[in-house]
Amino acid sequence: MDEKRRRFEALALPHLDAATNLARWLARSSADADDIVQEAMLRAFRGFDTFRGSDAKPWLLAIVRNCFLSAASRTRRNAHMPLPDDDGSPQDAALVSGVPNPEQATIGADQSRKLDRVIAALPLEFREVLILRELEDLSYRDISIVTGAPLGTVMSRLSRARALAKEKWLTDVEGVRHGMQ
Repeated sequence: MDEKRRRFEALALPHLDAATNLARWLARSSADADDIVQEAMLRAFRGFDTFRGSDAKPWLLAIVRNCFLSAASRTRRNAHMPLPDDDGSPQDAALVSGVPNPEQATIGADQSRKLDRVIAALPLEFREVLILRELEDLSYRDISIVTGAPLGTVMSRLSRARALAKEKWLTDVEGVRHGMQ
């Protein structure tokens, strides 16, 4: 095995799940996300000689984001329609509670699906920073690298994303309460 491939496998492949997760949230389609990740990994391997540093995660996620933006642009240009939306939420993203009580497990699963819908409904620029921070645990600096946005913009978008998600969550809860009365 050549040195480039060995280094790539050691530094980039451990972040394949993060790349797939980001692509699914951005594309909102598992099939499209798989295509985006495949293209991103090919681009990453081809350009791996230019990578400098020891943390490949922000670098790889920036490539995933760019592949998504390229694919979205091609789709809009070719089809003149928005990206397809499976069911409004990424597949494989809902976490099921390990609580043995079936009622609590059902409530937890419902809340997880609701959270998925709330996040999926956010505009792209807010959704991506929220996913990168809260699900991928990237620092603000790393999010800035991935998105190409200044640090202050990242902080502002993250704050706005959290506020929008909270507002949507609470609006949905109030709607359920009023519907039950």
